[in-house]
Amino acid sequence: MIDENIVRKIVNFAKIDQKEVLEIGAGPGTLTTFLSQKAKKVFAVEIDKKILNVLKEVCQNLSNVEIINQDFLELNVKNLTSTQKLCVVGNLPYYVTSQILFKLFEERNYIESFTIMVQKEVAQRLLAKPGSKDYGILTVAMNFYCKVEDFFYVSKNVFFPRPEVDSTVLKVSFKEDIPDVDEKKFFKIVHACFSTRRKTILNSLSNSLGIEKAELKHILEKTSLQENLRAEDLSLEHFVRLYKELESRI
Repeated sequence: MIDENIVRKIVNFAKIDQKEVLEIGAGPGTLTTFLSQKAKKVFAVEIDKKILNVLKEVCQNLSNVEIINQDFLELNVKNLTSTQKLCVVGNLPYYVTSQILFKLFEERNYIESFTIMVQKEVAQRLLAKPGSKDYGILTVAMNFYCKVEDFFYVSKNVFFPRPEVDSTVLKVSFKEDIPDVDEKKFFKIVHACFSTRRKTILNSLSNSLGIEKAELKHILEKTSLQENLRAEDLSLEHFVRLYKELESRI
């Protein structure tokens, strides 16, 4: 990123004053430097050994920055926390965005919020409403665990080399109360519904969970869901209602 105004905007947007920050993908330290000016502590995670020396040189005089050369997906976040939860900040690589998000969901007990830059199309999936083509498993998971507090768009022109797409920065906090469900079973149902997007939830659930259609029709009637609906038509509340009827059958 070559526009320092955008970097400052991200740091201010994250609201990290005197907080402990975990930066995902520190790279050459462009964002790290600005984070260190406001944060109490910055854990700068970078997997690429080739860029590590540059990062170390940039941060050599920043006493509140600790560089961690590790894959974030394998990082034990709990070991980094002390008396306060972490604020996560990062520019997420497109090819592992979903994996990183699900890792953040798993580590939510140790994270206060996360401010992430993602490709615009990923943001559209995270912000999608039921009934839209962008609505999917990732959207349901985001709605299950989190609340998107705010977001802003970033032009591809502020990067070098210039990417082909624009980006979006989102500030996300975790919900204090999530649905009272067995999460493994709940998301098994969600995955089953989305397993064949073009099919109705009746067909998708029957094929994926091995439940007879006649029984499923009865269950859908009890949940007031029409059998010809597709997964992208269901809100989080609808999935919770489905779970309550299907839990004992999976």
